[in-house]
Amino acid sequence: MVTGGAGFIGSHVVRLFVNKYPDYLIVNADALTYAGNLENLKDVESASNYRFERADITDAAGMEALFDKYAFDAVIHLAAESHVDRSIIDPLAFVKTNVLGTATLLNIARKYWTKSANKMEGKRFFHVSTDEVYGSLGEEGFFTEETAYDPRSPYSASKASSDHFVMAYYHTYGLPVVMSNCSNNYGSYHFPEKLIPLMINNIKNNKTLPVYGKGENVRDWLFVEDHARAIDTIFHKGKTGDKYNVGGFNEWKNIDLVHLLCKIMDTKLGRPEGTSAKLITYVTDRPGHDLRYAIDATKLNKELGWEPSLQFEEGLEKTVDWYLNNEDWIKHVTSGDYQHYYEEQYAKR
Repeated sequence: MVTGGAGFIGSHVVRLFVNKYPDYLIVNADALTYAGNLENLKDVESASNYRFERADITDAAGMEALFDKYAFDAVIHLAAESHVDRSIIDPLAFVKTNVLGTATLLNIARKYWTKSANKMEGKRFFHVSTDEVYGSLGEEGFFTEETAYDPRSPYSASKASSDHFVMAYYHTYGLPVVMSNCSNNYGSYHFPEKLIPLMINNIKNNKTLPVYGKGENVRDWLFVEDHARAIDTIFHKGKTGDKYNVGGFNEWKNIDLVHLLCKIMDTKLGRPEGTSAKLITYVTDRPGHDLRYAIDATKLNKELGWEPSLQFEEGLEKTVDWYLNNEDWIKHVTSGDYQHYYEEQYAKR
């Protein structure tokens, strides 16, 4: 079971596993909130080894029913509320999904795997988390797997709590868990409230480009398909009870990233260089805005052999091309039409 498999990162994980492992049955369990979009998976929805189940991880009875139906050997848990701004407005929604939802899922996995014939043997619970649990860095240094947690937003606090529950279930009950903490992702099928797709869409439509504060906040950017490969690697090769940081070795100030996007978009759209940069508007910084994130992914590289496949500029150009070539997807997401796809394609089956 892949939870949150209709989301941005989850859909890339589902697609990779469905295509790469024909002998696996991949069950995508997603509540289809605003961030869940089944149009992300149109290319694999008819695959013989793929199933979709509309389900909420906070619904214990519903999750138990899925375990009864499929007898899962493994869970890759990506379902989460994930937008910092939304967490500031409605923190309890993040507590419900990220903390209670994860604890509910852990408890059900423990229950079912404990009573199975071979107990925990051959089982795996993979929890996908974020580098934001580590807090904020100064101008130097990197987050490692040993960095102490120091969350600064309701979102990162909820993810930190879920991480602790995962490790508690490992130490207390022997649940076979593995965990990853990744940096900012970018790529296709990204909900347009996020920085890169928001800027691409706004540039295309000559709308203002809102930049928090002075734009000096630094993030490490990871191509989403590389993240999906990392999840594949950790799922199959990671040590039980261990955690792995996943990063792109690729730091950018927000303002520098926006200027690069403006330059790429001016070229793609045939506009004079500097046209899109005039749309940049500085807005009041958000509360608790972490200055810098930087992931040290050396452990994942040295122990499991993973490394990013693309340089950032190459990945960003691919991302821009995808958004420019998939106008219907963007229109459906921004209009809300994508939320009717389930009723149109699945509800009658």
